[in-house]
Amino acid sequence: MNEFYAGIKMLDFPEFNNGGFVEVEGLRDVPFEIKRIFYIFGEGNVGTVRGKHSNRKSEFVLFNVKGRSKVKTIDENGEEAIYELNKPNQAIYLPRMVWKEMYDFSRDSVLMVLTNEYYDSDEYIRNFDNFVDEIKNLTKNSTSSGTE
Repeated sequence: MNEFYAGIKMLDFPEFNNGGFVEVEGLRDVPFEIKRIFYIFGEGNVGTVRGKHSNRKSEFVLFNVKGRSKVKTIDENGEEAIYELNKPNQAIYLPRMVWKEMYDFSRDSVLMVLTNEYYDSDEYIRNFDNFVDEIKNLTKNSTSSGTE
């Protein structure tokens, strides 16, 4: 496991008003300033795998505001971890350079995604073999220079 995967963590947001209100603030509840929000919803996602990419700069927080879905991460050695998102106050934080796949969406799923970067297609790595090569180069450079 590389340093990026070591940073993956589950987040619990506080619930207010007897569980009917969840508030999420950038730099307080999530470890970055929120620059972009998008969500994945609709019955067309049932049976579909979304994501299948990594990002060079973007960090993400994902949570289901309704329904459920799963997030699979795969590291450069092919090791997988699966996280189920099924509570509106529970999220997963994904650092940059983490291969992610979102799937197993319930029919009523609304997967909310917060990120620290504006959309830039050039920072996406959409081929797993290219992702592995970039991770190995980053790890090699980090080891030889003593920094990331």
